[in-house]
Amino acid sequence: MGKYDEFTSFRKQLNDKILEQGNLGIKRFFALDEQAYQPGVLDGKTKELIGLASSLVLRCDDCISYHLIQSCDKGASRAELFETFNIALIVGGSIVIPHLRRAVDFLEELEKR
Repeated sequence: MGKYDEFTSFRKQLNDKILEQGNLGIKRFFALDEQAYQPGVLDGKTKELIGLASSLVLRCDDCISYHLIQSCDKGASRAELFETFNIALIVGGSIVIPHLRRAVDFLEELEKR
């Protein structure tokens, strides 16, 4: 099983466990998060690229993987992704580099799918 399959399977399994507890606050937060990335004045791809840059700056590997998947699913090109990586690196500084390495590794797996 590759990184993509491991990530998506684990994410779905645990999200289901979390949501089936019925905590209203958690359910509302998950719904708000999903709603924020829906197309509006900004299209969905742009919002996902913003999420990707933010996740790199915040150094959240799970979030980086998620936003990479979503960005690719919404048609982001390799050039758009690398421009997004550059913005994250400028904003976040050199501490972003290890996360950038893992993002590129994950991207290469996504591109093979």
